[in-house]
Amino acid sequence: MADVIDYTIYGDDMQIVEVELDPGEGVRAEAGAMIYMDEGIRMQTGVDGGIFKGFKRMLTGESFFITTFLNEGKTKQRVAFGAPYPGKIIPVDLKDFRGEILCQKDAFLCAAKGVDIDIAFTKRLGAGLFGGEGFILQRIRGDGMVFIHAGGTIIKRELGRGEVLKLDTGCLTAFSPSVDYDIQFIGGFKNALFGGEGLFLARLEGPGIVYIQSLPFSRLADRIVSAARWGNKDEKRGISINFD
Repeated sequence: MADVIDYTIYGDDMQIVEVELDPGEGVRAEAGAMIYMDEGIRMQTGVDGGIFKGFKRMLTGESFFITTFLNEGKTKQRVAFGAPYPGKIIPVDLKDFRGEILCQKDAFLCAAKGVDIDIAFTKRLGAGLFGGEGFILQRIRGDGMVFIHAGGTIIKRELGRGEVLKLDTGCLTAFSPSVDYDIQFIGGFKNALFGGEGLFLARLEGPGIVYIQSLPFSRLADRIVSAARWGNKDEKRGISINFD
């Protein structure tokens, strides 16, 4: 059984989550996510589950190691974790998801001690071959709180039975295991070449809850790389702007 933890989320676009731990309680986090902690908190960094499980975590973009922060003091202690890029931290009570939620790779931020983080390969060949970010998912199981991070604005959709939602594969953040997940080809020659949305979309069919992000990290990284390339080309051509 996972520890029962209290928390507060601070900030708007670059959020942190501060977790309050009673004596003996703990929280698990991605290595390097910690911002600050009280004196009574002790860190325990390890593979957690063995070397094989550590390598499986690396496939999802997470660290080989997991760090557990334990309150070894006699009073309440606090530890805080920060989001890696602009977006929102989503608090999820796994009890509301029947003990399991599926997330985009590298979405995990931290969770109550006792929550298990594993990987889940997509079940269908189409999703596996063409899913992009959706090929390998994180499976988070337990009965406690987990905090996941997503980029930009977050939208929560609750799909009814048989209701279908199509979206960019990178914009899918997390969803209930009851949601049927697959990848579909957009179709149409002009759509494929000039649509600007990629060749494939994620297809989700309810029932269940879906979290959508407006700014996938891959899209943000592509824009930064593109801007850097254009900047380098301008420098090589000797282009300069004088504001005097």
